[in-house]
Amino acid sequence: MKTTAIYPGTFDPITYGHIDVIKKSLKIFDKVIVAAAENINKDYLFSIEERVDIIKNSLFKDLKLNRKRILVVPFNTLTIKLCKQYKASVIIRGLRAVSDFEYEFQLAGMNKKLNEKIETIFMMSDVENQIISSKFVKEIAKLNGKIDKFLTKSIVKKLKNKLE
Repeated sequence: MKTTAIYPGTFDPITYGHIDVIKKSLKIFDKVIVAAAENINKDYLFSIEERVDIIKNSLFKDLKLNRKRILVVPFNTLTIKLCKQYKASVIIRGLRAVSDFEYEFQLAGMNKKLNEKIETIFMMSDVENQIISSKFVKEIAKLNGKIDKFLTKSIVKKLKNKLE
């Protein structure tokens, strides 16, 4: 049986921490849907269209990952509705630190209440990428710091252009 998992997030922008989680997910699932969230209550640096484009360029052009096993989509609905749409039985959530766990645990519980057939799996990126957050990367970039350790080449360029 082929298994599909959804990896939802804002990805504003996608970092090596996110990419680690995607690569690890591909070892477990046949297909991973990277779903960029559009939440009207959040203030994004990049538009939803830009984020989807950035994710695709990063995964497929910079890293040459398998397009047949990864789908990148925007969404503005409940994640469990997205799971139903793509016949996914698993939601992947990335954890960086213990501080992420409480929120993620509550979110997983709510998703389980909304659809008991959907499981949530928590994954951590490799140690060297656990400290990376999109928020910190944007702050470093705004202050003209080096960000190439946190992002693929195409994203570094996009972020620098956006902040000029």
